[in-house]
Formats: sequence, structure tokens, C-alpha cells
Amino acid sequence: MELQNEFEVATFAGGCFWCTEAVFLELNGVNKVVSGYIGGKTINPTYKEICNGDTGHAEAIQITFDPTTISFGELLEIFFATHDPTTLNRQGNDIGIQYRSEIFYNNEAQKQLSEEYIALMTKENTFGKPIVTTVSPSSKFYEAEDYHQNYYNQNKMQGYCSYIITPKIEKLQKVYNDKLKK
Repeated sequence: MELQNEFEVATFAGGCFWCTEAVFLELNGVNKVVSGYIGGKTINPTYKEICNGDTGHAEAIQITFDPTTISFGELLEIFFATHDPTTLNRQGNDIGIQYRSEIFYNNEAQKQLSEEYIALMTKENTFGKPIVTTVSPSSKFYEAEDYHQNYYNQNKMQGYCSYIITPKIEKLQKVYNDKLKK
């Protein structure tokens, strides 16, 4: 039996949770990825409620990972490499506060590393535009409805998946092949 304290949790919002979930499920050292909602005011929000942006929630993922296999820093690197952290409340055609770029830290080490990483990318002008990703303390995470979980792997041929998510997976496989599950 695995002890829960062997794992850590990272919580990222990087646009559509179908996209971010699909990426992080591929990584060696990632035990579990759950799609859900965080950072809003409504208790037990539904997908329909958060879609209008009025609840204040972000579509996000909660990653349970083994830090002896993949570090929080490596997760940050992949997070920034697989979404656009320069567009406010938007990822491609997905527009609204629910699609914002935000890191919800679960401890002070995650906060510090996130802030330092953003500062370094800003200094190096990595994206050629200002980074709008915010760093906030983790709050109540609400698991999304069952049909959102593992969405990409169950719907690869659906238009959104094949045109938006598959290229992200292909980039991940090309650039981070050494970090993928075998």
C-alpha cells in the first residue's frame, strides 16, 4: 500500500482542463490528474455555472505526483511550455475568466518556485510578451463532473481534441520524451 505522504499535489489552471489534464497524464511520476474548478465563490459549482464566468472559478487540474520522480519545477516547466501564459483570461478561442493562467500553490516552496520561475522567464523575455500567470494560495478544489475526467483519452477523435489537444501531446512527446510514461 502506498502512503499518501509520498506524494505532493500541484494545482494549475492553464485554459481548458481537457488540454492540461491530457498533458500531465502522460508524465512519469504523475500518479493522478483530476479536472475541476478552483478560485471562485460558488460552492459546488457545475460546469454549466462556471462557463459563464460569473462564479470566478478557473478550469484547473490537481496533479498528484511523486517528487522523487518528477519535481514541482519540472511540472512548472511543462505547464508553461504547453499553454500561453501571456493571454489574459484566454487560451486560443477559449475566452473568459475560467480559462485564466494561474498557479495555486499548496505550500510556501511551491509559491517561491513559481514566483522565481515567472521572474526568470520575464527577465529572459521567454515569450516576447508579458506573462499574465498569477500565483495564488490554493483554495477549495471542486472535482469536475465525471465526463470531464480523462476526457482527451476517451474522445481523441472529437474535433476539439484532435485539433487543439493532439498538437500539445505531440509537442510534449517531441520535447519532453524523457519525462513520459513508458
